[in-house]
Amino acid sequence: MNRRKTGKDKGATLIVLIIVIAFLLAVGILVLYITGTGPKVAGNIRLQEQAFNAAEAGFDNAWTLIEGSFVAAGWTNFEGHYITTPLGISDPGQTNPDYFRRLTDEEILAAINPGDPNMIFYKIPYVMTQSGTPDTRYTYTVFLIDDEAGGGDPDPFDALLICIGTVQTGSVITTARLEIELAVQLPGT
Repeated sequence: MNRRKTGKDKGATLIVLIIVIAFLLAVGILVLYITGTGPKVAGNIRLQEQAFNAAEAGFDNAWTLIEGSFVAAGWTNFEGHYITTPLGISDPGQTNPDYFRRLTDEEILAAINPGDPNMIFYKIPYVMTQSGTPDTRYTYTVFLIDDEAGGGDPDPFDALLICIGTVQTGSVITTARLEIELAVQLPGT
């Protein structure tokens, strides 16, 4: 039995063909979009890892400096070594907008006083260029926060060590923050 295609059959085939082509076009555009955003995502992850590495470098250097201060410089606790500006940076009070956990890393870096005598490190480059000069695109900032400033029993034997790593590419700044609780181990404890 030989069946001939009518006009209706030819129209249905055309509609099915248009639907298949539209589907393939949509899939192709999606694949192009995904392959185009993959390198951007990978680049963002790489910058975040570099900022985290900068924060870790700050921690390593600060830890060495703090240990040396306890051994050689006569530190017995953290009292008097916390940053205090901007006013309220360590006070988590309900109405305090300058509490460090309410600020982004960039806001903290803009608000703190680089000349504060208690600043451990401020925007220190930790990577060298090929010519041997410090690369200012990769920096870390480190300081101590009084973790009881907002209330509670004062305890000068512990503090928060804040390490902020930054990576700058053009006008874009990527940051990572480490908050490490430090405590002095007292004899007999």
